[in-house]
Amino acid sequence: MLEILGQPRQTCERPAVSAFSRRQVLQAGGAGLLGLNLPKLLAAEAAAPFQNARAKNVVFLFLFGGPAQHETFDMKPEAADTIRGPFKPIASRTPGLLISEHLPKTAAVSDRFTVIRTMSHDFNDHSGGGHYIQTGHRWHLPIGGGFNVTPKDWPSMGSVVEYLTQHHPDAVRDMPSYVVVPNFLGRLQEYRVQLRRPGETAGWLGRGFDPVNTRIDKRDAKDNPYWRDMTDDELTFQIEGLVNHEAVTLDRVSRRSSLLDQFDESRRALTSASIAAYDRFQQRAFDLVASERTRQALDISQEPAKLRDAYGRHLFGQSTLMARRLIEAGTRFVTVHYDCVDGYSWDSHSHSNDVRDHLLPTLDSALSTLLIDLEDRGLLDETLVVCMGEMGRTPKANGSWGRNHWSTLFPAVLAGAGIRRRALYGETDQDAAYAITPPTRPEDLAATIYHALGVDPELRIPDATGRPTHIVDGGSPLLELFG
Repeated sequence: MLEILGQPRQTCERPAVSAFSRRQVLQAGGAGLLGLNLPKLLAAEAAAPFQNARAKNVVFLFLFGGPAQHETFDMKPEAADTIRGPFKPIASRTPGLLISEHLPKTAAVSDRFTVIRTMSHDFNDHSGGGHYIQTGHRWHLPIGGGFNVTPKDWPSMGSVVEYLTQHHPDAVRDMPSYVVVPNFLGRLQEYRVQLRRPGETAGWLGRGFDPVNTRIDKRDAKDNPYWRDMTDDELTFQIEGLVNHEAVTLDRVSRRSSLLDQFDESRRALTSASIAAYDRFQQRAFDLVASERTRQALDISQEPAKLRDAYGRHLFGQSTLMARRLIEAGTRFVTVHYDCVDGYSWDSHSHSNDVRDHLLPTLDSALSTLLIDLEDRGLLDETLVVCMGEMGRTPKANGSWGRNHWSTLFPAVLAGAGIRRRALYGETDQDAAYAITPPTRPEDLAATIYHALGVDPELRIPDATGRPTHIVDGGSPLLELFG
């Protein structure tokens, strides 16, 4: 159920279709009835994406670990003492939406977004949940069966966008179509082995469609750059794998005059004969990240100090600003990870005041400023902003107000690209435990994002064996979200 300005509104009807469905036409083509063979038909599909798109770009703010719905966008002040949470609700510009007192800037811009209150899935695990949310497909490993990426992972939505862009007739571009900042997910997490969490890569689609990842280091094992002000010397946004990091010592970095010097050195290194060993997609990736346009986009020091302050000088704020720079320069899909660094972060089994003092304030400054900044630049109408985690938290809290994993219910914030403003989608029960209207599945979210980009959710691409595979299986775009 969608409420606009606090009033129920009839949902949008599906567009009219011809007597033959698209799927039937594909089946006919695959059978040779239309004089086409299936490979050519799939190629024709992939060659015409992004038609009638509401969104030219997507900025996906991924709050890894799972923010509590009770302390963000689905507060229940009338619930029992053990459930309602330690924070007070404040009013927003959306009738019926109560937001945490520690998200005041976001409450002030709620007239620019819709909250989906009924996200739900049954993969109650960080790695699997993260894969599910970013791909629209369940992970092939069982809960607890793994933590890292595998070659069998489904391609992320960003990788599908990269694939379609590279196969588009006008695919010559001087910007990568898919970028992940500030690091690949898991890079700053403290584990005995290096993690790269699944969900953001191209998986079986092939490494040529992986994201371009930037790389930001932390000072030491106990440092959490998401929570503190960072210097320009730290905010280099180097391309992961572009330079030999082992050869770049701190002394050498300190002798460099600027970020642009660092990037130019990497560009010169790309002329070496070592590149010849890469296939054409990897070569293309090098060409993209070596472009002058990319070079300029990754120089965050060009932004006004006042705007950088508004986003927040912490890593999440500056990475969100970098996302705006990238889509403005021509990147289609940017994912910004708010990763776990200190062991829990958004995975707040124990509050220890982190949610109040660090997590909510940094989210508040980054999200609210992004929406205002995009609108001021005339970009919000063509940019879909998605902000969410991979799960929620249990209704019942422990003694320190920590909450455990709860993928059964959690919220998502969507804005821009024709998304209705001042709106709520879906209703939840009195404890924010279950949806009382039909739940919104990751498949539905993926179908909605593809729909906004002008990509048919029923489109098929070849998997690792060449078998035609739907980019979304069983999901339906939430057309009610659009005005």
